[in-house]
Amino acid sequence: MSRPLRPILLAEDDDLDAELTLRAFERSRLANPLKRVGDGLEAMEHLAACLRGEAILPAVVLLDIKMPRLDGLATLQAIKTDPKLRHLPVVMLTSSREHGDLLHSYNQGVNAYIVKPVGQQALLEAVQALGLFWGVLNCLPDNESS
Repeated sequence: MSRPLRPILLAEDDDLDAELTLRAFERSRLANPLKRVGDGLEAMEHLAACLRGEAILPAVVLLDIKMPRLDGLATLQAIKTDPKLRHLPVVMLTSSREHGDLLHSYNQGVNAYIVKPVGQQALLEAVQALGLFWGVLNCLPDNESS
């Protein structure tokens, strides 16, 4: 029996950015379902539900940096310091080009840092590549809590 495809978790508070990203994923025809949450706190709540067996652990978490309640950097730190989540790939998908954000992300263990391209076609191409690699090609260890 084959395993269900792992979803891709998108933590993005901006509705327009989220809609463009969702549309890009749809147009790229990836089979992985996409789950959107509005901030880092919702992302952590969803990941906790995954660890309880209430949802499937995502193939990758896409984080915006600037979000209310729990920003992307704090969410990244929470994921990477949790022994049950530390192997979960996290990609910053953000408009921030600040060197400090980039450096802090890598110091906290981010797997990739992508500055959102300007323009729908460029975003579509970036999301297609991102989804193909993290959603299809990348191999993950089994969830250690299983």
